[in-house]
Amino acid sequence: MKPKDSSQFPQPETWHKHRVSYGETDAMGVVYYANYLHWFEMARSTFLRERGLSYVQVEEKGIFLPVRKAECRYLTPARFDDLVFVRTGIEKWGRASIVFVYEVINELKTIVLATGKTEHACVNSKGRPIPIPEWLKQICIS
Repeated sequence: MKPKDSSQFPQPETWHKHRVSYGETDAMGVVYYANYLHWFEMARSTFLRERGLSYVQVEEKGIFLPVRKAECRYLTPARFDDLVFVRTGIEKWGRASIVFVYEVINELKTIVLATGKTEHACVNSKGRPIPIPEWLKQICIS
């Protein structure tokens, strides 16, 4: 599967670069399936950081974004020492939720290794749903 072109992938987007470590692989020499979800998390952090805000700063403002649903479709295995890119964008804004989408892509950016989504609730420090603040939306869409 080829990566989506920019007109088909949510904009703005982030390309998180990652070199696969030996510890991320399993007995068969391929990346252990759960590591893709960790890569999604790293890419989300990069997405925010590229827009001038860290997850820590978001939480300091009283906004928490716990994952309430995660999906990953594995297409082609990544292996030790591969350089991969995790492409990330926001597919959907709900009143009190955000859906991020991902493509894990090979070093040449020609083959999609995996695709995924994570759905996040927007909650306060007590875990109660709250509307997405306008300041967060503005940061993420610019």
